[in-house]
Amino acid sequence: MGLAVATHVFADALNDDQEYADELAEQLRAINELLAAEGLPPHEEPAARGAETARGRLGGVPYSFIHYLRRAYAHAREHPDAPLTPVAAGENPTDDPVVDRLTYLFDSHLLCHSDCEGYYLPIDFDEVLYPDEALGIPGGMVGSSAQLLRELVSVAAHLGITLIDGELSDAEIAAIHEGDDEHPFYRERETWLVLFEEARVSMANNTLITFC
Repeated sequence: MGLAVATHVFADALNDDQEYADELAEQLRAINELLAAEGLPPHEEPAARGAETARGRLGGVPYSFIHYLRRAYAHAREHPDAPLTPVAAGENPTDDPVVDRLTYLFDSHLLCHSDCEGYYLPIDFDEVLYPDEALGIPGGMVGSSAQLLRELVSVAAHLGITLIDGELSDAEIAAIHEGDDEHPFYRERETWLVLFEEARVSMANNTLITFC
């Protein structure tokens, strides 16, 4: 089992799983109720896939991998001029005090999100949204794809990922895949690539990101 990260889930469900599409429609209505309460514009999820597609070979990662990326982001944010060190053998990235401290600032869309379910919206808002339980929105937190993308850009260089004006080249994607078996940050880099591509597609096609 692992974390699947996807966009266009509603459009896909309309084509082959009407029961799931109806469930998603209810969640989208709840999301818009949340957005209205926060003074944010509504989100209209497209009923067809957009032109942009995610690159790379992975559509998800093991559940534990996202914690490695969160630790990398937390350390890069806390010590931007220091080299990033891998998680030591036998250590758990969820026990890192830097991750704990920055998570409880409640301002990071990468850190403050469910590990296994929930959504990022293609709307640019500063603070992570915390819906009332009565709305029934999975994950308990709703993030912004735009903010997630910015946070991923900020940690890229610390993971040895080269961006040009915030853009990721096909050659760099190939380099990430080719070096993953031996790279000291292979967990972080695989997770980074999955999230970066889905966040890019989310913003380009105005479609939410789904964790499941």
